Amino acid sequence: VQLQASGGGLVQAGGSLRLSCAASRRTFSSYIMGWFRQAPGKEREFVAAIMWSGGSTYYADSVKGRFTISRDNAKNTVYLQMNSLKAEDTAVYCCATNSGGIYWRANEYEYWGQGTLVTVSS
Repeated sequence: VQLQASGGGLVQAGGSLRLSCAASRRTFSSYIMGWFRQAPGKEREFVAAIMWSGGSTYYADSVKGRFTISRDNAKNTVYLQMNSLKAEDTAVYCCATNSGGIYWRANEYEYWGQGTLVTVSS
């Protein structure tokens, strides 16, 4: 499975961006799609996740109410709508697939995209 993340860029604080993650194909074991981010000098952290079947969503407390994860099953694509962006949201955002492990644990994800940089200026 190949994942292609896109949509990053430079935005002012308070602005919005929408990230996309296109999967080359769906696999039977691909159960959850997640977004993680890593800021310079910091550890990778969970941002949001969505189940391909049923569409249940999960968010980190730091983004709850500002970010929305959604999916388009027909396009094998997951989106991350980011509103009210803050300087502390600046990071490289990566998408990944999980075959059923704990959604907020990065090491439970099997396939990773290359990441897209989001820079929020204050």
